[in-house]
Amino acid sequence: MPEISRFLGILIVMYYRDHGAAHFHAKYGTHEITVRLADGIVEGRFPRRALSHVMEWYALRRDGLSENWDLARSRKPLKRISPLE
Repeated sequence: MPEISRFLGILIVMYYRDHGAAHFHAKYGTHEITVRLADGIVEGRFPRRALSHVMEWYALRRDGLSENWDLARSRKPLKRISPLE
């Protein structure tokens, strides 16, 4: 599982073989969501506070996420993205 960031108990990953629109996965305990890079549409369920942290992080890190999506599609190593502080 290619981890690209971790903060406040939230794990952010991108998979090399993912398909569909560019997105990332966020995991928190037993919860998991996907967030589309183009528009921030969320699929899945997350506790409200954890979701707000993920969305804040996403808004600050969109360029790095897009770069990692391109790397994943080319099956190249992903770059770590700084956590939410």
